[in-house]
Amino acid sequence: MQQKLLKIAKAVLGDKLFEMLMKSTFYGHFVAGEDRWKIIPTLERLRSFGVKPILDYSVEEDISQEEAEKREVEASTSTSSFVNKEDALPQYQVDKTFADRRYKVNSARTYFYLNEATCERNMEVFIKCLEAVAGATFGTGITAIKLTALGRPQLLLQLSEVISRARQYFEELVGGDGNVLNYHKTINDLEKYYVSLGIDNKEVKNFLKNVTSDKEGILHLFPWTGIVNDEFQLSDTFRVPDPKTGQMRRLISQIPPKEEEMFRNMIRRLNTIVKTAEELDVRIMVDAEQTYFQPAISRITLEMMRKYNKDKAIVFNTYQCYLREAFREVTTDLEQAKRQNFYFGAKLVRGAYMEQERARAEALGYPDPINPNFDATTESYHKTLTECLRRIKILKDCGEDAKKIGIMVASHNEDTVRYAIQKMKEIGISPEDKVICFGQLLGMCDYITFPLGQSGYSAYKYIPYGPVQEVLPYLSRRAQENKGVLKKIQKEKRLLLAEIFRRMRTGQLFYKPKGNYVPI
Repeated sequence: MQQKLLKIAKAVLGDKLFEMLMKSTFYGHFVAGEDRWKIIPTLERLRSFGVKPILDYSVEEDISQEEAEKREVEASTSTSSFVNKEDALPQYQVDKTFADRRYKVNSARTYFYLNEATCERNMEVFIKCLEAVAGATFGTGITAIKLTALGRPQLLLQLSEVISRARQYFEELVGGDGNVLNYHKTINDLEKYYVSLGIDNKEVKNFLKNVTSDKEGILHLFPWTGIVNDEFQLSDTFRVPDPKTGQMRRLISQIPPKEEEMFRNMIRRLNTIVKTAEELDVRIMVDAEQTYFQPAISRITLEMMRKYNKDKAIVFNTYQCYLREAFREVTTDLEQAKRQNFYFGAKLVRGAYMEQERARAEALGYPDPINPNFDATTESYHKTLTECLRRIKILKDCGEDAKKIGIMVASHNEDTVRYAIQKMKEIGISPEDKVICFGQLLGMCDYITFPLGQSGYSAYKYIPYGPVQEVLPYLSRRAQENKGVLKKIQKEKRLLLAEIFRRMRTGQLFYKPKGNYVPI
């Protein structure tokens, strides 16, 4: 509905008047500007109040539902004749009903794969974002990126499925529930198990030789480090010994050379972005996406952390705490960072895809991945945050670098922000430690962000920018989200109304406050 109204307004007013109207209203409130130069006044104003930016070039294609579905189905289907659809896990298969990933999603930008050239252009856009952050924020800013912008979605689906299958396989071997890393099984344990089943051949020995482990046990069944390099073939790597036959079986369908090349291109693009961030001394936040992509996104992001977060946190992953598995995923990844000795960066959010995820799980017949209600999500968020803070305290108490764990509390919930500050005080973490920061969207919850920045906490605004016409598809969906959010934020509405009356009384209707703070 919002998109239709905007199109009508554009047709009536013409391009110039329409853009002027948008800049003085909705666009002007929620978007910083059209390009990296026009956003500078907004960044400088935020900085004067102690607030730093997370830049997001928020251009989104204005395509129909039919076109979105067509593109997604085509880009999520393998050309391989080896795919066994009967054995496929339903969660990781494309379904036309949910192929338009904008369905019931308001707050997240969506990329639909067209071709490899488009992905190259998206990479260049993200690099320009990095350059804008480096040039305008004195090294304090962050750039947000989406992995679905950099490659064919089918590749993320396949990788997510193999991760799920690997977990199921290990659970069947050892009994129990959870990630491989949690069992503390050694390679010798696995070897003895296979021998007890009468499995002792050259292929199994070669498989065991490539298992990733340390003195505490097995970390991964596969050499994931190869993902960020060019050392292995995907379908050949993801093979495990079948406990019944002893033969090696694939956990992923055989991938044609062209699709293998596409996967390599996606990783190359991400590598180029992160390498640029490292050179410019800017941080990268990889956004969370739908659960059928997320295992692959998290795995790839963690490998980028392992590669680039050796001396400081450059790459951050995003965790959606409305997911039932959020706490376990974060603790597993924290443990991996500790055991493989890299800096761990995480943004904690509630989540952006709830209605879509629930509807898809019910339609395709797999368990609902979302917490049952708001209170359960809040409990999940607070539990996960508390565990991160606990581990930071352990680092401080041991005299190690507390910055080995960096957490962004990305929440518009006042109680969650208050909870985080209280926990920081309880365990002796100060704002100056620079291990906890806070983030809200530009134009929303300023009464939370600005006091945080002025009180010396590390505070961020998530800042969309881009040309008016090209940002509108994203903004029109955000309008629906903001409509729902504003119904709940009674305090913010009261504060805004009180400020309007104050300005009318004092004759300061167009007053712009100025700050004199330095971001931490």
